[in-house]
Amino acid sequence: MTVQLQILGSLLRAIAEEMGAVLVRSAFSANIKERRDCSTALFDERGRMIAQAEHIPVHLGAMPDAVAAVIARNPRLGQVWALNDPYTGGTHLPDITLVSRTEAGFAVTRAHHADVGGREPGSMPADSRTLAEEGVVVPPTLLEDDALARLVAQMRNPDERRGDLRAQLAAHRLAEQRVAELCAARGKQTIAAAMDELYAYSERVMRAGIAELPDGRYEATDVLEPIAGALELRAAVTIAGDSIAIDFAGTSPQHDGNLNCPLSVARSACFYVVRVLVAPDVPASGGAFAPVNVTAPHGCLVNARPPAAVAAGNVETSSRIVDVVMRAFGEAIDVPAQGQGTMNNVTLGNDRFTYYETIGGGQGACPGADGPSGVHVAMSNTLSTPVEALELQYPLRVERYGLRLGSGGAGARRGGDGVVRELRVLEDCRLSIISERRAHAPQGEHGGRPGSPGRNLINGDSAGAKITRELAAGDVVTVETPGGGGWGS
Repeated sequence: MTVQLQILGSLLRAIAEEMGAVLVRSAFSANIKERRDCSTALFDERGRMIAQAEHIPVHLGAMPDAVAAVIARNPRLGQVWALNDPYTGGTHLPDITLVSRTEAGFAVTRAHHADVGGREPGSMPADSRTLAEEGVVVPPTLLEDDALARLVAQMRNPDERRGDLRAQLAAHRLAEQRVAELCAARGKQTIAAAMDELYAYSERVMRAGIAELPDGRYEATDVLEPIAGALELRAAVTIAGDSIAIDFAGTSPQHDGNLNCPLSVARSACFYVVRVLVAPDVPASGGAFAPVNVTAPHGCLVNARPPAAVAAGNVETSSRIVDVVMRAFGEAIDVPAQGQGTMNNVTLGNDRFTYYETIGGGQGACPGADGPSGVHVAMSNTLSTPVEALELQYPLRVERYGLRLGSGGAGARRGGDGVVRELRVLEDCRLSIISERRAHAPQGEHGGRPGSPGRNLINGDSAGAKITRELAAGDVVTVETPGGGGWGS
């Protein structure tokens, strides 16, 4: 990589990072401004990701499908398009994606909004069966003032929703300005050529890393925990030369719940695994994913057909895809033990407020280190909501927040500990919890012991992994997140 290309790559990444800073600092909801549940990226004229901020993996890997859906509408410079339809480039409905044209391609933001309508506050019901129950579905739509007004009118707390969308719009105006300045200073043709080479360079680095892996076909299975029964994920990883094929044939069909996900989310999870195992320092662009082909039977859990519900697919099924693909790679190379494998989604709200958070947990140990404790990693990668911010903005009180000591699995390297998060609600509201690894513990590697499974409690009584119910003022919600598996006996 030449010095000039390094400079131009850094300038493009700086624009993506500045977009993220503008979005976070301008947002109204705690989920975006405190937890930073949002992502930003730049694409070239062909709809290929060229630069991204280090934000949310499940957002970023699925963005290209959203850009492709907007490109099909022939967007013009200055226009901003919005979408959240999981079957047209989205992930799940709370993640609203904006796409705008720049002088050298496209700018993209994706943010998880605290509510997008639907039958439950927070738009994350644990027991939804169709997409319509989860909120307003937005196909690619030109986001002019009247369209924005119609959109927020269908959501709870419209002023907060409007504020968060305007924060995204501010990030797009910033991107348009910065890319124009860069083209004026360096020349549009130079920037386009640099984008081509950055994409190609990432692909070369990734292919070189894949070529060092042992060729072969490696398989693994894992399970999800729906409200009733169990669902199986099967992954077969085939390494051949400098390319990888990942196939989900044999995975359970889509079900009558919300653990389904579109193929874009499955791809995103697979891309994450390949990057962290093969070339974690590769410049983040779509070129790094070009050597990876992901397939799944149409109508299965990880390639669902509309109008299947997907609220949990983006957060929980994506986490399990990471686990099962990582385990398949473990047949060929050393991989970390399983982490908590869940985002522990908690949603609280009524007509006056909506609050959403994910809760960190223990991560798996690896050959050279113990697993970290109480962190958001893998497909989440968000921050925790500070206690002070939560209590200031919402009718909630944090009774307890700390590590769940001893929950990490034993081994030559110990798994990380989970977290205990205890919230008291101060007014009547609705609660939804979507979590995993309550019945099936995160597994260790090479003789390491499993981590402890998680637990959910309401007023001290055990509750299910996935629940939606009414709470009265004074009720206490306790979430004990899983620990990571240990590594080595």
